[in-house]
Amino acid sequence: MLVIGSGGREHTLVWKLAQSEKVEKVYAAPGNGGTDGEEICENVDLYGRDPAEAEIQEALIRYVIKEGIDLTVVGPEAPLDAGIADRFRAAGLAIVGPGAAASRLESSKAYAKSFMEKYGIRTARSLSFSNTAEVMTALNSHFEGKSDNPPPLVIKADGLAAGKGVVIAEDIGSAKETARSFMEQGLLGEAGKTVLLEEYLNGPEVSVLAAVSVSGGKGVILPFSAARDYKRRFDGGLGPNTGGMGAFTPVPDFTVDLQEDFETAILTPTLRGLEAEGFDYRGFIFFGLLIQDRKCYLLEYNVRLGDPETQAALPLMDSDFAELCLAIENNTLEDFRLAWKSGAVCAVGAVASGYPGEYRKGDPIALNTTSFDKTGAILFAAGAARSPGGAAGSGLRTAGGRVLSVSAYGEDAADARERAYTALKAVNFSGIDYRSDIGL
Repeated sequence: MLVIGSGGREHTLVWKLAQSEKVEKVYAAPGNGGTDGEEICENVDLYGRDPAEAEIQEALIRYVIKEGIDLTVVGPEAPLDAGIADRFRAAGLAIVGPGAAASRLESSKAYAKSFMEKYGIRTARSLSFSNTAEVMTALNSHFEGKSDNPPPLVIKADGLAAGKGVVIAEDIGSAKETARSFMEQGLLGEAGKTVLLEEYLNGPEVSVLAAVSVSGGKGVILPFSAARDYKRRFDGGLGPNTGGMGAFTPVPDFTVDLQEDFETAILTPTLRGLEAEGFDYRGFIFFGLLIQDRKCYLLEYNVRLGDPETQAALPLMDSDFAELCLAIENNTLEDFRLAWKSGAVCAVGAVASGYPGEYRKGDPIALNTTSFDKTGAILFAAGAARSPGGAAGSGLRTAGGRVLSVSAYGEDAADARERAYTALKAVNFSGIDYRSDIGL
């Protein structure tokens, strides 16, 4: 099997696939230092090129054919948006990931909103703008024209922004500054040229990952154990948005009633929409939910597994992940039965000092394997590379802002959390930092 991507999610995918008796070999393109350390995994060097590039996708097709790889699993969103699933299938190759048309559900928030409205999916009200003057007029109307104490406003970049394209503006000054930085100053490149102004909803967030198999007819969406991630950089939900500082599953306050509401108001109409649009969607989907007044609202779709939610969900999964991937691709998902362990998993991310701003790279990652192994935790590398000569215990060095995550299974949430943080104390690199409130 081949896993495309280089982050903590992809290391988790490689680790889970390698547990299957069906899998003899896993390739990771380009992978990272963690995937390189997995016993049956081999990294595929892309020489710094991006798997979203058409030329690299064609090269990967040739590589898959040459090596006799049976199935490819795509981790990140950019290659999907660039049509990698369409190219592979046109070449007669099996791949887990939606086609480019369906990938617009993530790559364009404006399109996703129109899809939600078209198929009656419960979501926050919003308007999209591509003209800065029109946005400023709308911001003036919201903050100065309606009440003395207007609610915050959510400003979203339309395109892919690596989890950093959403700002909750509390006042007109910060709102206008955000809009200008996106639309005029190019903070997010083309992703921010169109923005959405969205109604602010207040309540806890929940992530539901799911397997999807829709291809030319009646489809299936099979949800995973719900997770909660922590997007803000610092304890207590303070600081800038990041790609995610940690996650845990299951979510105690995602009750049976809320699960039923989610399936009725969001999952089922989403499936009907995927079918009606004629999408070839054989892959994974991420439902970003907010709970307000005991109802689920859809904040966003991702057209792949979430990061860091995957680092929590897959260690809790008690099913063969390779068989799940085959069921997705072969349209037999309806007959697949997902099984989950009875406890909980807490995944805590460790980042380089300065993240998500400027940070340094190249520091050795020390690991006290004796102390770490006692917890039963798993280290998933993200921004970490294999270090020539090896760092103490880990053989890794820092190579990104989100360096690694530590995932621990426990009999319950408290046990999982204690094991994760105990394991993290056995990991060290210069400037290591992490939130202390994951799972609380």
